Amino acid sequence: MRPVVDRAKCAGIGMCEMTAPDIFEVGDDGQAHVKNEEVGESDRSLAEEAVSSCPAAALSLRS
Repeated sequence: MRPVVDRAKCAGIGMCEMTAPDIFEVGDDGQAHVKNEEVGESDRSLAEEAVSSCPAAALSLRS
């Protein structure tokens, strides 16, 4: 599965980075970025939690 950030929606709050720091980070530009392009089964629940906790609904997971 591949995490995706909708940069038009991202507010740079950082919930994704706090929830899944191995997958997401907020860059110097104030936007979330994907650190790990491919999420394995072991990190799936963290990725799903990050997506559901995003207050801007800017994250998604694609297969």
